[in-house]
Formats: sequence, structure tokens, C-alpha cells
Amino acid sequence: MRRALPLLLIATAWTSPADAADPAATAPIAVKPLGANLEAFAYPFPVHWYGASSQGAPIRMAYLDVPPSARANGRTVLLLHGKNFCAATWQDTVTALSNAGYRVIAPDQIGFCKSSKPAGYQYSFQSLAALTRGLLDEAKVGKVLVVGHSTGGILAARFALMYPDRVERIVLVNPLGLNDTLAQGVPYADLGTLRREEARTDAASIKAYQLRNYYHGQWRPAYDRWVAMLAGQYASPDGDLVRDAQARLSDMIETQPVAADLDRIVAPVSLIIGQKDLTAFRANTAPVAVRSAVQTVPQAAEAVAKRFSNMHLIRIADAGHAPQVEDPARFNAALLDELR
Repeated sequence: MRRALPLLLIATAWTSPADAADPAATAPIAVKPLGANLEAFAYPFPVHWYGASSQGAPIRMAYLDVPPSARANGRTVLLLHGKNFCAATWQDTVTALSNAGYRVIAPDQIGFCKSSKPAGYQYSFQSLAALTRGLLDEAKVGKVLVVGHSTGGILAARFALMYPDRVERIVLVNPLGLNDTLAQGVPYADLGTLRREEARTDAASIKAYQLRNYYHGQWRPAYDRWVAMLAGQYASPDGDLVRDAQARLSDMIETQPVAADLDRIVAPVSLIIGQKDLTAFRANTAPVAVRSAVQTVPQAAEAVAKRFSNMHLIRIADAGHAPQVEDPARFNAALLDELR
């Protein structure tokens, strides 16, 4: 019999100095072209490369492989980023894990950041999971503790379903895919629609979306770096490669939730959820009459927690969609508790 795990609430005393009226929330962000594969953006740790063939074409995956900086505990953490994030965005988490004795692997998935963006690629969480397993094999990593954020949460769950013998525990951080947004009333958007939306993406739109959905109207200048990173890809001469990849990845997210398969995961599961997250994938496109029925990430997490006896839910009261960026000290403490 599985042991029922408690639900925890982490209250935070931290308050952002910025709000919607603060100049930081409305100030434009300087953007320079960084290349479709972030060639001109430096990562905080050495970048390694995994080469493979996928769908008949050669691909390269960039990844971080950071050894423990304290006494090694013999365990490896696999960090899986979200759609508007990269391996570099895990910087504070990588440092905390390394300092605690973990080896850390943090890939850029195909279609994202420094990794390949093959023309016409058919993105699926299964293909991303298979490539990630190949990367781990090449890096000579066996079992892993899998931490997935946002879109990376869907990938973490799919990886655990496909390769249960490789997973010690999974930790989902404000994950997407716990609910089927199309079933809840979000209209399907075809690839043409998604491409048209990507054509309008720039630093201002990225910041506005993150300000509302991720950071609950409170902006820190430290967030500018990550917006400039994303916008610098779009602003590059080969930015159309990024726009096409991002449109295809949005199609993957909207059509491949993991909600129906969660009860087949055999590894212990932890959820770390910033409670102020307003993210509900593409809910803004739903008819107004049904929009409230589309669950936000925290709402979906509450529903999932009630379904499983091996689900451990940690609520971070004052954080939004990206607690590892917004409040890294508190997030890292919660994560290390779960991994132990």
C-alpha cells in the first residue's frame, strides 16, 4: 500500500519591491540579436554537446553537466526547462544542487535555446524523452532524480512513464499538462495560427506575458536578462527558425497533456507549486463564458493531488510560475528537502 504523503504550505515573507506601477514593470528591455541557437549568449556553466540522429536528420543538444562542488552523494539530478526558459535559467538551482553534492545534468531540448531546430520537425514529448535518455547514456548516467518545470513538467512525467527504471523520483515545478486545456474549452489552434502568433512575439510581449502570468504584476530587473535571452533569438537574422520551432512546440503542448496518464507513474512524485501562478495554457483564446473553467496550474495541481496517494504537494504561497527564478533560496530549500 502506498503511504499517503502530506500536503505542505510554505509561506514566504519575501515581497517584491516592484509592482505594476513601478518603472521596472513598464521599462523596455534592451535586446540584441543572439542567434537562433543563442550563439552570442553565454551560459553560466560550460556547455557540452550531444549529437544524434532524429527523424532522419542530425541534431545537437546543448547541455550542462555540473559536478558536485561538495562531497559527492552519488546521485544525479536531471533538470528539464520550460517553454520560455533554457538550461541557463536553472543557474541558481544548479549551484544549490552542486553545493549539496549532486551531479546536475540540464539539457536544452531540441527546438529550444542552443539546441538544434530542425526544419519540419515533428515535436513530441516521446521524442524529447528518447533524446534525453540518449544524452544520459552518453554521459554515463544511470538513475536520475528528474525535476521538470512548466513544459518540462510534461516531459518529466513522460520520461518517467517511458523509462521507469531510470527514475528515482520526479519533482514537477508549476507543470503544464496536469489538465487537458482543450477538453476544458480552449479552442484548438492549428500550426498556421500559432505561426501568426509567433510573428508578433518580441521583448515587450514576452515581458507583458511573464509579468501577468509568472510574476503576478511584480517585476525585478533581474528578470530582464531572461527576457532579453528569449527575445534575442527572435531578433536574429535567422529568427524565423525560432518562430517555426516555437509554433510547433506550442502545438505539442496543447495536444499532448499528460493528465490521463499520471496514475501510471510508479516513481514517487512531488509537486512544488507557486500559488500565484495564473498560467493556463492558451486560456485567453477560449470563449469568455468558459474561460474560468480552464484550470490554472495551481488549480490543476490541487485536483491531481486529490487523485494520488503518492503525490506530495508543496505550496509556495507568494511565488508565481517560476519560483526557482523568483525566490531561489526558498525554492532550493524546498527542492533539496524533496530530493532527500
